[in-house]
Amino acid sequence: MSNKAMIAMSGGVDSSVAAWLTKQAGFDCTGATMRLFTTNEPDEAAEAHAVAERLGLPHLTFDFAAEFRQQVMDKFAAAYEQGQTPNPCISCNRQLKFGRLLEEAQHMGFSHLATGHYARIEYDQGRGRWLLKKALDAGKDQSYVLFGLTQQQLACTLLPLGELTKAQVRQIAEQQSFANAHKRESQDICFVPDGDYAAFIQQHTGHSYPPGDFVNKQGQVLGRHRGLIHYTLGQRHGMGLALGRPAYVCGLCPQQNTVQVGFAEDLYISGLRLREINLITVPELNEPQYFAVKMGYRRREQPALVQQTGPDELLIQFVRPQRTTGIGQAAVIYAGELVVGGGLIAETLAN
Repeated sequence: MSNKAMIAMSGGVDSSVAAWLTKQAGFDCTGATMRLFTTNEPDEAAEAHAVAERLGLPHLTFDFAAEFRQQVMDKFAAAYEQGQTPNPCISCNRQLKFGRLLEEAQHMGFSHLATGHYARIEYDQGRGRWLLKKALDAGKDQSYVLFGLTQQQLACTLLPLGELTKAQVRQIAEQQSFANAHKRESQDICFVPDGDYAAFIQQHTGHSYPPGDFVNKQGQVLGRHRGLIHYTLGQRHGMGLALGRPAYVCGLCPQQNTVQVGFAEDLYISGLRLREINLITVPELNEPQYFAVKMGYRRREQPALVQQTGPDELLIQFVRPQRTTGIGQAAVIYAGELVVGGGLIAETLAN
């Protein structure tokens, strides 16, 4: 196998340092930037190109705007229309970064794709499998969004930042005089930089989303909502209802155009059903086992019994009831620092 590595470079400090580290490790490196949409992207591509030039690396730009619109943006908007809460970063990793970009890299003769994610990959001789592990910097760990990597993808992926802290990464960037050494990190979805999902969906689809009823569990009308896409499961603010104590969105019904409202105790679930699953440590789960399950990037892991109930289905039963999360989010299964696998939440089970 050759030691040619394509570096996915976004113009940020993490991917820039990943490029430097990969070059230091002896790989023949080329930087690559995915052009996914028009907003602000010329700046990102220019920043990535400047870092690549400083490192003496060739730099390529791939126009994946059509695929990104179809595979990520369209699916994001369609999911919201159905009352779901998707994670577009996971879709982008699956379809674009470790899909189209990796395909291009392999077609061009590169042996590896390196990214600036905070996680670790290693080969386990005993299992005969590639493993995905949490980053050493727990505060920056991104293994959650990488659960969909297959054995083939893990085998040719490099994650140079997995053993470093964010402070160490910025220090390397300073030492190399990268202009982005102190660039602020965005916490928003890249194609919704202002965080206004409803405005993006209306603009993207050209659809209108009419007002409807807020209802309680018994179906009684409590008031009027502004349109389904303005609400997500667990939301507390922005409803304008006076119910005597804090109220939350407990359900979304596109068919009836209603938003079900309840209280904190109504948000708890006993388990989940997952689809579009990917297992990493094993090819399949032959028996129910206890693991730790994470239902969101910022949420804590929770103990649960995990059972594979079909070729593409996992049943999660929590040891203790958990606050619900949106359909379409990912649930990722951990055994200590190892990512066992995960899937997308297709159903929540009542408490």
